[in-house]
Amino acid sequence: MPYLLLVLTTLFWSGNFVLSRGMHADIPPLALSFWRWALALAIMLAFSSRTFVDQRAIVFRERGFIILQGLLGVTGFNSLIYLAVQTTTAVNAVLINSCVPILIALCSLVLFKEPLSLRQWAGILVSLSGVALIIVGGNLSSLVELEFNRGDLLVLCAGLLWALYSVNLKRYPADLHPFSYLLGIMIAGLIGILPFYLVELSMGYGLSVNGPTLVTIVYVAIFPSVLAFIFWNRAVRDIGANRAGVFIHLMP
Repeated sequence: MPYLLLVLTTLFWSGNFVLSRGMHADIPPLALSFWRWALALAIMLAFSSRTFVDQRAIVFRERGFIILQGLLGVTGFNSLIYLAVQTTTAVNAVLINSCVPILIALCSLVLFKEPLSLRQWAGILVSLSGVALIIVGGNLSSLVELEFNRGDLLVLCAGLLWALYSVNLKRYPADLHPFSYLLGIMIAGLIGILPFYLVELSMGYGLSVNGPTLVTIVYVAIFPSVLAFIFWNRAVRDIGANRAGVFIHLMP
């Protein structure tokens, strides 16, 4: 079951990348991040507000963990990805994104002293090599010709934040309901995005309200936000961040 959840998660994330890149001229990055999570929060409130209220004592007890996860996984990761696709190329983004499993492994080693087995390291390296070969069409000399820019650095920073978010799920409290947790990190993350979104608005970057932008926001709110986060959180808790991270290579 966790493996199916991970496959679906990477499928939803792929759609998120394609849409955010394709619509970057119509939707400013922080506007997309803010309205994505605002709608996702509204959806979660409709389904889990009662659970959240019932667990308010647990949520308050774990507020530090929830706020940190919200800032890492909601505010930081997603906002940096949307900022990155303004300037980076699809080839560079996919190649850099393939480094996330390695970042997860390193964070697990540093934070929780969880070394990877030789087989796991080999699997990551083979998978990463395969992705690189696909990207360059089998022509290794193309790797030398790749040019990296500020957007690429943002993708790498986003990957590090996601790695930290994922390995930190090891600290997930057993008595915290998944919906209460997700609702909590959405609230924390949305509050974190708000000041940056207001700065973007003050600079004159407005949202073009039309059919494609609305469809984009609805998609990224439902699939990469609500469903993907539920699936990823569950899978990581079941099989661990190191094993789950390898599935990121399934993203096209």
